[in-house]
Amino acid sequence: MPYLLASELPVEPAGARFRALLDAPGILRLPGAHNGMAALQAKAAGFDALYLSGAAMTASMGLPDLGIITVNEVAFFIRQLARAGGLPILVDGDTGYGEALNVMHMVRVFEDAGAGAVHLEDQLLPKKCGHLNDKKLATPQEMAAKVAAAVKARRDLVIIARTDAAASEGLEGAIARARLYVEAGADAIFPEALTTVEMFRAFRAALPEVKLLANMTEFGRTPTLTADEFEQLGYDMVIWPVSSLRVANRVQKELYTALARDGATTALIERMQTRKELYETIGLSEFEGLDATIAASVAPEWQSS
Repeated sequence: MPYLLASELPVEPAGARFRALLDAPGILRLPGAHNGMAALQAKAAGFDALYLSGAAMTASMGLPDLGIITVNEVAFFIRQLARAGGLPILVDGDTGYGEALNVMHMVRVFEDAGAGAVHLEDQLLPKKCGHLNDKKLATPQEMAAKVAAAVKARRDLVIIARTDAAASEGLEGAIARARLYVEAGADAIFPEALTTVEMFRAFRAALPEVKLLANMTEFGRTPTLTADEFEQLGYDMVIWPVSSLRVANRVQKELYTALARDGATTALIERMQTRKELYETIGLSEFEGLDATIAASVAPEWQSS
């Protein structure tokens, strides 16, 4: 049922629900959802929580992932996902949009928008995708101060510290940073852009009691592993950050190419979500049922010529 019904809204805050999923047995699978429709489809597929990627948000806006967007723009996406799917969301908080006070503001805005968790990274602006070269890092102490500030500001939000240090400081440098971030209050660690299974295994061995997140992004530096394989390596969460947007963008490009070529969408009809499927996914009839003054909508019968 739609989020308009108070009786259908979750009783527990999103942070508490995310934490319960994280503490449950097995690896927490977090598919990227770049808008409300993706959130609905992921929920229908059986997922219990979602990931909101900064790269997916900026790309969907036609922008690069360089820390350009603002706290309020991200909150718009968080509200979309939270309202549509009702699931707890891990949100990409980039560098926290500034220093300690800015980080605290981000935490308050994201939590109020419906986020269940956020991760902060130890890069400096302009930040880059974690799988690109020449990333500039904050000092470990500067990042630890941001983590501590985030912990002070949150009510229930799960705070995850991401380190991009493996590429420039080696595995030992990334591990040393992670330990400092845990001391500052981080609930979990996200070691970004590890390049071998052995690195994932060594990171886990070095931090045996810490919750760890793995990033299974396509076309990056990390080898392709399944959720089960990450679980066997001892990881507690795995994200697929931009997968939904990559697939949607590829098919959308095919649509525009065909439309420009043919002057019609016929070539892509079989790959489209039908009107009936759309209405079922967004729960049109349930929304209409909340107001008896609205006549029930019936999708027209449609056949390709």
